[in-house]
Amino acid sequence: MNATTVAVDLAKSVFQLAVADASGHVIETHRLSRTQFERWFANREVFLVIMEACGSAHHWARWLNAQGIEVRLLPAAYIRAYVRRNKTDEADARALLEAARNADITPVRIKTVEQQALQGLHRIRSAWMGTRTARINALRGFCREFGLAVPQGARTGVEAISRTLADPRSPVAALIREPMRLLIEEIRLIEQRIAQLERELTELARHSAACTQLMTVPGIGLLTATAMVAATGGDVSHFKDARHFASWFGLTPKEFSSGNARQLGRISKRGDRYLRMLLTHGARAVLRAAALARNAQRTLDDLRTWATTVQGRTNHNKAACALANKLARICYAVLRDHAGYGTPAQRPSRKLERSAFAIAA
Repeated sequence: MNATTVAVDLAKSVFQLAVADASGHVIETHRLSRTQFERWFANREVFLVIMEACGSAHHWARWLNAQGIEVRLLPAAYIRAYVRRNKTDEADARALLEAARNADITPVRIKTVEQQALQGLHRIRSAWMGTRTARINALRGFCREFGLAVPQGARTGVEAISRTLADPRSPVAALIREPMRLLIEEIRLIEQRIAQLERELTELARHSAACTQLMTVPGIGLLTATAMVAATGGDVSHFKDARHFASWFGLTPKEFSSGNARQLGRISKRGDRYLRMLLTHGARAVLRAAALARNAQRTLDDLRTWATTVQGRTNHNKAACALANKLARICYAVLRDHAGYGTPAQRPSRKLERSAFAIAA
């Protein structure tokens, strides 16, 4: 370990530093404010900084890289095991120095500003979708209290509630009609914002070769492709193989093995929860399309044939998880080889023409 190795425990306004010598012994500790933290590196010759991959870590990593300092971000989940006794900022900084010695801990790749901005778009969309769902559920609950049954489906349900509120003979009390109309207006506004955000994602995907190539994979649409590019930057060279990539999403099974006994359990659900959700939904869409094609007596490709075979010998949810795992591995191969999946005609173009909220646009 270089004598100029510095471990930094990040926070909003207080930064704990631990400086190690060539033997790895801590020779200095500092507790600095944000302004002092920035000035501290201007007065020192530092070659390696170790931080947890947590909030603001990628920003500080880019800032330090711009000054010619190497930065290594370590997964936060692996640092806790190196904290001795009580958890303090200084103990966390010392734990970073210990964890940096472990060559088996793979550092987190530093994200660019564009990657974080693209991830931010997805987080904003998820927040709006959650708010929209909450408002629709509230409206359904109000209608149920007045003895009204609202049909299933978000769009169908909102339209039915709108007609009910417009009917003066409906059993909904006059006192709550206007607030319910305001809730419907809020839902429409949120849908317009989501539609605008999806148009921005579509425009970004049109100019991204990685997104276009990913969308050639069955079950991978606009949201999954752009989210995967935001998470990886379109480069998977730092993953050992396709299984490592799938495990990064928590789609590989947990293992409980000892001696000659090897037992595989459920999927680990570790890693990027949002991308795991998108891949699982994409797998469900592929299974549904395969079932419709099979009922129509159309020929299935190899991937859909494999998926339906798995579904036939197990249940639907396990088949969806298995297919999501396979889709992740296919995405790895697509990003690794910079080539699309097979030769599907015009599939990316159809996926870029999203119409989920066309009524709001």
